[in-house]
Amino acid sequence: MNARPSSSFIRIPLESRLHGEARPAWLGFETRTGRVSLVGAGPGDAELLTVRAARRIADADAVVYDHLVGDGILELVRPDAQLIYVGKEAGNHALPQDEINRLLVKLARQGLKVVRLKGGDPFIFGRGGEEMQELVEAGIACEVVPGVTAAAGMAACTGIPLTHRDHAQTLIFTTGHLKDGTVNLDWTALARPHQTVVIYMGLGALEIICTQLVAHGLPADTPAAVVHAATTPQQRIVTAPVRNLPASVRAAGLSTPSLIVIGPVVDLHHVLCPAAVEALALTA
Repeated sequence: MNARPSSSFIRIPLESRLHGEARPAWLGFETRTGRVSLVGAGPGDAELLTVRAARRIADADAVVYDHLVGDGILELVRPDAQLIYVGKEAGNHALPQDEINRLLVKLARQGLKVVRLKGGDPFIFGRGGEEMQELVEAGIACEVVPGVTAAAGMAACTGIPLTHRDHAQTLIFTTGHLKDGTVNLDWTALARPHQTVVIYMGLGALEIICTQLVAHGLPADTPAAVVHAATTPQQRIVTAPVRNLPASVRAAGLSTPSLIVIGPVVDLHHVLCPAAVEALALTA
């Protein structure tokens, strides 16, 4: 009998084809257990879901889903499948992350095809890396199905190109909410010129973020925006210079989920937004 490989081993099978469809590489062991797909649900609009994501959701025996999964996406889940909510909202976590990790392992060990459904992309501030680590260490076959991240969806719907040869040669994604609840970012790096900074989960720290960026050299008149519920019918945008952004957002009453965008490309919103709105109307 062959010895079972150690838990540090990661098996990456060669790509095979079935009926012309490229099959994904599964990480983990060849076992008799189920499998887990970490699926990106995209930025909110159900029509931005990928074809592979839709197939995995429709085929799943259990779907473990987050708060920011867009309307209509859960309609793809089979009526007989388990539907388990583990969403995280400010000050209200349905399940701590460690328990979510253990839940995925438990469901897979029951022989189920599990979808871990996340807003945006699993590997962009989605804790997909933490969950995959747990699955691989437990010997569970797992894959990642990428999704359209919130920043990309926001850019398409607001006419704010994240990069532009005349304005931004660098793009930075960062989070305004660290694991310990602090906001301690690399302010000097974020304040550099000729770049676009997109901050996820930063609305509660908007005042601190804007103050620190200006204190570390960002011109106070740098264009900035906060976009609420990008790609959905609830989308709202507030634009203002960095120095005025917190007051403008308070006056507008924006809430989470919202993205903060900072950089010269924000000014293009006023030029390109009519075109972006028209393009979206043509595809509706």
